[in-house]
Amino acid sequence: MNRPSKSAKAWGALKAWGALLAASTLALGACAVSARAAPCGSSAPGFPQWLEEMKRDAAADGVSQRTLDAALTGVTYDHAVIGRDRGQRIFHQSLEKFSSRLVTSARLSKARALLQRHAALLAQIEARYGVPGAVLVAIWGLETGFGADNGRFRTMQALATLAYDCRRSAQFHEELNHALRIVERGDMSPAQMRGDWAGEIGQTQFMPSSYLKYGVDFDGDGRRDLIRSTADALASTANFLKGKGWRSGAGWNEGEPNFAVLLEWNQARVYVKTIALLATKLTDAQ
Repeated sequence: MNRPSKSAKAWGALKAWGALLAASTLALGACAVSARAAPCGSSAPGFPQWLEEMKRDAAADGVSQRTLDAALTGVTYDHAVIGRDRGQRIFHQSLEKFSSRLVTSARLSKARALLQRHAALLAQIEARYGVPGAVLVAIWGLETGFGADNGRFRTMQALATLAYDCRRSAQFHEELNHALRIVERGDMSPAQMRGDWAGEIGQTQFMPSSYLKYGVDFDGDGRRDLIRSTADALASTANFLKGKGWRSGAGWNEGEPNFAVLLEWNQARVYVKTIALLATKLTDAQ
């Protein structure tokens, strides 16, 4: 299994920042934060009591005891998650410098091979959602090295830690509730839900709110599994882009209609330009 190099993961903090900015604008929906939400805290000692109060609130909002037990038993305050959150840095690199670390010859070669291997699947996805395979494979490669590194943080523990932390408590409380709903409807078990430190999961890294809204069961197995199913992950990514206004047949480079849609995927312009660059290189090679 090919794994991304450290340099290939260097944009992680920037990506998380962009995703969190986008998530903070989401309207509260069916999994809205309860008005009874337990008070936040800034250190580990208060976490166990907060978690018990959070469980009671979630149960009152309709989450089953079975789901709560499966998802939150054994969850503890994660100092590593807080360290990542506090250590975020916004990169101000040029496109040339930033993209040179990510759009490597090895990644291009792998991407081209996957375009051929999944040609039939990608054609079906494009027919339904209007998003070219080159764009989806570019995102897939930059997010997780084509599914080779989806992240190692326990999603429930990461989200619970960030929901307890006062920095963005309401936002992550909402995402934690969304993650509980993913378990409740049977898409994945809590043990299967591992991803980035900010709660992003799957081969293309969805926050739980986006997972619920845009995740699709493209392989027809009855579950929307963005971690183990490449078909579900790529189709869900296309569904996200379509939902944000993707125009079939239009360009995606800066100044073209779909560049703004890619900014809905990630608000960091240098990262979006890198997606566009890789997708264009893949298209030119076809």
